[in-house]
Amino acid sequence: FYIDTFRRNSDLIWFGTICLVSLLLFWLFFRWFVRFFNAINKGIDALLQENMQISLPQELMPIERKLHLVQQTLQNRERATREAEQRKNDMVMYLAHDIKTPLTSVIGYLSLLSEAPEMPAEQRAKYIGITLDKAQRLEQLIDEFFEITRYNFQQQQLTLETINLYYMLVQLTDEFYPLLQAHGNTIKLQAPTELTVYGDADKLARVFNNILKNAVAYSYPNTPICITAKIEEQNLEINFLNQGQTIRPQKLQSIFEKFFRLDSARASNTGGAGLGLAIAQEIAHLHGGEITASSADEITCFCVRLPVKNR
Repeated sequence: FYIDTFRRNSDLIWFGTICLVSLLLFWLFFRWFVRFFNAINKGIDALLQENMQISLPQELMPIERKLHLVQQTLQNRERATREAEQRKNDMVMYLAHDIKTPLTSVIGYLSLLSEAPEMPAEQRAKYIGITLDKAQRLEQLIDEFFEITRYNFQQQQLTLETINLYYMLVQLTDEFYPLLQAHGNTIKLQAPTELTVYGDADKLARVFNNILKNAVAYSYPNTPICITAKIEEQNLEINFLNQGQTIRPQKLQSIFEKFFRLDSARASNTGGAGLGLAIAQEIAHLHGGEITASSADEITCFCVRLPVKNR
């Protein structure tokens, strides 16, 4: 009877058996999938928690390594952001403190001039000169405040055109003449007159301006600043060399970071808000290039590399 029944319903029995096995395999696979999915979900939760260890089953080791890499990247970015924010806060505090000194001098000398209308002309001229100098320093500090604000909100957009690089550098040299004279520095420019670059003229001028301003600020008095430009291996290289105190390697690594200043003593007349080189590097990157710095034997060199593009 059982054999006859099995024979008559063999197809149905086999179909049912296959369905049961399939359901069992599906259930096992689903449990396996849910287990690994839960493990990955826990790994992602650990990724979002600071200093939490990511641990996945052996079968998911490649994913665990990738999650560790992402976690490390996020931690590095968060640490860099905190450090930049701290430097910014410190710089704002320093600038606020520094503003009080020239402002106090301006108010003091103007009060003296107001209270002594019969003051001798020579002494009056001296006081007016000091007041003007302090007012100009006050203006510079206020400009640095605006620079910090603009850096956070500006969106860089390039207007590309062919630029005569030689004449741009000549014009830049002329604009720096009063500052160079005050420091006793000179500029030696070596570049082909026909050398051109394809980029945003205003922003590239800002790059060169920021680098040259830095070179003047940290040069020894009465020393030359050398600017050279040439084509080197499909790149346009513009080098700014100045003679000054050698920059230590650990500081050289941070020189393009936001709000970083070389003068640890925070001398009021040296350096700015620490954004000039960071902005210059950002503009260079937008042009597909980069800026590197080296310093040895009291010679510091900033090298701007821009790709030579076929136009």
